[in-house]
Amino acid sequence: MIRDGGLVPPALKRGFVAIGNFDGVHRGHQAVIEAARVQAHMIPQKSCVLVLTFEPHPRTFFKPDAPVFRLTPEEAKLRLFAANNLVDGAVVLQFDKALASLSAEDFVSKILVDWLGIAGVAVGHDFHFGKQRQGTPEFLIDAGKRYGFEVEIVQPLNDDGTPVSSGKIRDALQAGDLPRANDLLGYRWFVTGEVIHGEKRGRELGFPTANLRLDPTCRLRHGIYAVRAHVGGKSYDAVASFGRRPQFDNGAPLLEVFLFDFEGDLYGQEMTVEFAGFLRDEAKFGSLDALVAQMNRDSEQARALLRQAGNA
Repeated sequence: MIRDGGLVPPALKRGFVAIGNFDGVHRGHQAVIEAARVQAHMIPQKSCVLVLTFEPHPRTFFKPDAPVFRLTPEEAKLRLFAANNLVDGAVVLQFDKALASLSAEDFVSKILVDWLGIAGVAVGHDFHFGKQRQGTPEFLIDAGKRYGFEVEIVQPLNDDGTPVSSGKIRDALQAGDLPRANDLLGYRWFVTGEVIHGEKRGRELGFPTANLRLDPTCRLRHGIYAVRAHVGGKSYDAVASFGRRPQFDNGAPLLEVFLFDFEGDLYGQEMTVEFAGFLRDEAKFGSLDALVAQMNRDSEQARALLRQAGNA
């Protein structure tokens, strides 16, 4: 992975670069990366394939008081870029005042041509760059002719007649519509975090949970989910609650994951949780017995949903 101004290894020069924010690395983004890969493989000696992305998300930079709900923070994006070995490397540019004020012409000449030494680029049809978003796909095509690099503009990947977008996936997650979100992503949406200590209430109720504090920007619908947890090199079917725990304290949002058929201590370990389906909203029950009865029903429903879903 290469950061701002870092040395670009000779093997990664003259590469084809897919450029974008890529939040979610969804099916539309995957099409852009695939376009770069196809173009690279058309060269007789086979050029390398890079992705160029930005951190933090530009919308968060411009509106820090209203940060965007990140589908995939930087670590998750890099993990997805590396999946299936479709790219040879990633370039991460810090989106700050200097980059935001860089003209479209300078972005092309200084970053793409002088620094990365590209052979070509692939971008989505709506990609804009440079100061005040002056760089358009048309500008990039013209720049390619002037500087001698190929340009591939990827048309929208339509879903029900409209383009796949990160915004549509965020909306689906906020609604708890996991089938739609996961279909647009092309994989199960996931979060990763360190297992932290909680209030141990789940243990007292017979449902010991692994607790993760998610990013404050997360807007996932509060409720109960069927999930698959990956920790310590193993995978477990599980049921999870994300929310404020109305039965107890209405505190800060917390993800609490009950792993089926597991015994042990997970504190301090990194866990990845894939979301397969939404079961119900959070609720406050008339008694702890009623809550436990519902948690048993939730577990059975989650097991059934995960059996039906398989490992996809």
